[in-house]
Amino acid sequence: MTTDARFPTIVCAGPARRGQEGWGVLARRMSRLLWAVCLAGLVLVGLGRLRLWAQSPAGASVQAPAWLVRPAASLRVASVQMRSSPSLGENVARIRQHLQQCAQQQVRVAVFPECALTGYDGERIVRYTAEELAAAQAEVAQACRELGLYAVLGTPCRLAGKLYNTALVIDPAGRVIHRYHKIQLAEPWPEAGNELAVFPVDGVPCAIIICHDERYPELVRLPVLAGARVLFYLSHESGLHQEHKLGPYRAQIQARAVENTIYVVQANAPANADATGSHGHSRLIAPDGNLIQEASIFGEELLVATLDIRQATRANALKSLTRGPLVDWWRQGLARVRIVRPPDAAELPALPGDRP
Repeated sequence: MTTDARFPTIVCAGPARRGQEGWGVLARRMSRLLWAVCLAGLVLVGLGRLRLWAQSPAGASVQAPAWLVRPAASLRVASVQMRSSPSLGENVARIRQHLQQCAQQQVRVAVFPECALTGYDGERIVRYTAEELAAAQAEVAQACRELGLYAVLGTPCRLAGKLYNTALVIDPAGRVIHRYHKIQLAEPWPEAGNELAVFPVDGVPCAIIICHDERYPELVRLPVLAGARVLFYLSHESGLHQEHKLGPYRAQIQARAVENTIYVVQANAPANADATGSHGHSRLIAPDGNLIQEASIFGEELLVATLDIRQATRANALKSLTRGPLVDWWRQGLARVRIVRPPDAAELPALPGDRP
């Protein structure tokens, strides 16, 4: 081949060379994508283990309950909108009747309002002895054992000389597997609680708040970061004469659901015919914040649904561990959430070498 000296030599890539360069670009892009996928995987694994590390004392290996890592796919729940009477015995009988109705509808966990066992009357509550309260609680536990279901029961509780506003979690064997004491108080008679926890109900991680607690988002966010997929909210909210509170009550608890991407099961007391008592509106709330069901104002009702736990992804809550100026604060807070390990709870093997 000869060239004309008047013109510079121009080298043009033929089809084979262009193909080689194209494959080189593609290979580099695929390599970068692979590194990005690997890095994302490491981050997700790290976050998953972080949530388990936070539950153990420094230097301890981690044993993760199976129900916390691999929750059950569904949970059938009931919110019991119940009107309590001044009689402890009558309330026990009515709670048993509600539990029987729940069992007939294949409910696995029945949630009762704040102080359902005694009624929400501070003057009367402070007169109950520890023995009277324990005996009434034992009767409810016996009903759970006979009917084979869980109950989350609002009741005053006397422990170590202190009186608490409590939610008892009773399992189908009649055992109390957890006691949550109300932390943010709106009444003068109880001592404030000081513990957040996550506990299993039929293999689903759950947590509790009571009434005024709903105004404090961190009391929900921390248990959700620790694994909770369902929040039980026991309440005896203000009555109809304080109408200005009704809208905020609904907005606050719907916000707790959507901001954490979890289910909320609320059991509130109904209003009485003379507009005393509370205002009803017990609710089942979806992880997107929308109402699944809502009870009436005056009626005693049972709200029943089967929750698809796969929808309770905790997606919004988990962003707190990766974004913003409070990441370290949330991680430290996780260490304060207790993971309840009831009898017969399955355990996963420890993650070797893992440390907080």
